[in-house]
Amino acid sequence: MVAGKKIVDEVSGWLRVFDDGSVDRTWSGPPEVKFMAEPVPPHDDFVDGVAVRDVVIDNKSGLMVRIYLPDEEDHSKLPIILHFHGGGFCISQPDWFMYYTVYTRLARAAAAICVSVYLRRAPEHRLPAAIDDGYSALLWLSSIAKGDSHEPWLVDHADFNRVFLIGDSSGANLVHAVAARAGDVDLGPLRLAGGIPIHPGFVRSERSKSELEQPQSPFLTLDMVDKFLSLSLPVGCTKDHPITCPMGAAAPPLEDLKLPPFLLCIADKDLLLDTEMEYYESMKKAKKEVELLVNPGMTHSFYLNKIAVEMDPNAAAQTDGLIAGIVVFIKKHCEG
Repeated sequence: MVAGKKIVDEVSGWLRVFDDGSVDRTWSGPPEVKFMAEPVPPHDDFVDGVAVRDVVIDNKSGLMVRIYLPDEEDHSKLPIILHFHGGGFCISQPDWFMYYTVYTRLARAAAAICVSVYLRRAPEHRLPAAIDDGYSALLWLSSIAKGDSHEPWLVDHADFNRVFLIGDSSGANLVHAVAARAGDVDLGPLRLAGGIPIHPGFVRSERSKSELEQPQSPFLTLDMVDKFLSLSLPVGCTKDHPITCPMGAAAPPLEDLKLPPFLLCIADKDLLLDTEMEYYESMKKAKKEVELLVNPGMTHSFYLNKIAVEMDPNAAAQTDGLIAGIVVFIKKHCEG
């Protein structure tokens, strides 16, 4: 700790907030898992079939994205998967090793270009900053589709008629929020073909049964839920806020939203299972097109835990199933 500075808030291992407003995100948990949060530099050459590039999409704000381009031999135009990372709106970045591992794999498996947004993080940038960044990235894709902006990899290889939103944990909340906002605008030649929220951080102020009874995992504890949301929600707001409870009374009625087809991915040992299922049932009741993909026996964000995926054959098989299900959904809705 720097002399003269006091820690005023902390999420064990992940985050320390000091009395001067500064934030330290240096990993302070078990050293054997530190590699998962290490940055992977971009590479324009194809490594294991994928090239990676970081691009500034807004010179004024400095907003960036990471682009994963798969090496496709037939040179046909590829769908775009716009990715919003998790981390309770407070931690993680698209260049982390755990994301690099999963999204290079998904880009290959789906034969799709993945564009992952470097979202602003709380507490320095409370919500709706991350929603604004995700939406700005979608508008940037739209501007390329219209010819108003240029990014060579996307101009040469992307099919803007097949754009999907995907996000994990808090990033899955952004899938809903960005899709809802996009429903009110004309994106031009860009077509939002689907949304894929994976293990969304949907909660209510009152603890659910699953929060009280399901096992806590390395990627999600009750303390993390509470601390991250206290640092990221607008000051004075509770967990009943529309970004964390889109099926609640404070949120716009789901019936009124123009949403693309959704694939809601859940793990049945997730702390947040009950509220995720409440969202699913609310979407069905509102007559929204939503499918459910369930990974039995798995906990929150299990597929990002490279150690578990490598050591546990079941976690590996469930990760295979999750990616396969996402690929099937993308292929199904590419023709819409």
